[in-house]
Amino acid sequence: MAKNVFGEDLVTCSEAPLTGYYRNGCCETGPEDLGTHTVCAVMTEEFLLFSRSRGNDLITPRPEWAFPGLNPGDRWCLCASRWIEAYQAGVAPFIVLEATHEKTLEWIPLGELVKFAWRAEEKSDSAT
Repeated sequence: MAKNVFGEDLVTCSEAPLTGYYRNGCCETGPEDLGTHTVCAVMTEEFLLFSRSRGNDLITPRPEWAFPGLNPGDRWCLCASRWIEAYQAGVAPFIVLEATHEKTLEWIPLGELVKFAWRAEEKSDSAT
């Protein structure tokens, strides 16, 4: 079983939309995953627009690839390098740490990841 950044079993990032390099809902990786799609991120409008401006349009549906297009609030397995690029630009999305693959730690220190930890209960509390 794949492990997350805490060394625990990797949990599902998203099944709707279905994410992951292997399109199994998990941010698993392997030698053929050159982009290292290991970061389970919660999409924001700022990040989606940033990604599109960098040539990776995650907004527009692509039926030929069974890709519905992403909206703010959707979870998606991002390339570690894209997350770092967004971080450096000040638009890094929050991360679901339990669903983020341990290989991410080769790119981003755990201390930085924890600063961007998604806590759904806090987000919903702040909305009221």
